[in-house]
Amino acid sequence: MEQPSEELKERLAHIRFELQSASGGKYPPPRLICVTKTHPVEEILPLQQLSIREIGENRVQEIREKEDSLDGKFKIHLIGRLQTNKVKYIINSVCLIQSLDRMDLALEINRQALKHNLVMPCLVQVSPAGEPQKGGIAVSELHDFLLQIAPLPGIRVKGLMAVMPNLGPCEELENLFKFMRARFDALRDEALPGIDMEELSMGMSGDYLYAARHGATMVRIGSALLGPRSAAHPV
Repeated sequence: MEQPSEELKERLAHIRFELQSASGGKYPPPRLICVTKTHPVEEILPLQQLSIREIGENRVQEIREKEDSLDGKFKIHLIGRLQTNKVKYIINSVCLIQSLDRMDLALEINRQALKHNLVMPCLVQVSPAGEPQKGGIAVSELHDFLLQIAPLPGIRVKGLMAVMPNLGPCEELENLFKFMRARFDALRDEALPGIDMEELSMGMSGDYLYAARHGATMVRIGSALLGPRSAAHPV
């Protein structure tokens, strides 16, 4: 088995230290979902030896190309935008769909899940800054959307996911993370029937410290850990 490089070990140790420090004891440090999109299997397998068991992929086709070689060694999160006609290809391959953001997608996930006799855990993707190109439901529509999808027997909402705008370090970005945590807490306290507010997925390579500071339960980190995208797997 390929051994993890010393550089990879150092990057991971640094990220884990920063997540611990940024959470400051107010929240548990978020768990790390390693974003492996565009990285080949031979770069992913060494992660096992570093106690990383959850990875994130953006594209259905890439999941299908990799899953046989990964041989069930990792739990795969679907973190990218999902087309309804591709749900059937990943319904048995992923442990969590993090990008549920519209009703037609919810209905198709529900249909495919029931067809395969399972309940699919999902996060509802929210657009805190209203960026339509990134997907995500508007904050103003979130509550009603949760009420609509809660009765679907093939889906179990486990929390929220957000992709923040690429602003760089600034007060506006900090406030968006703070807002998402407050919205998550409010929905958790409301305890909507059929909705489990357990997971808050936010924060990526450029802003994971904000995420840890404001109570993300998971962060999606790719380039800060694995380095640049592989040229062999262009997006």
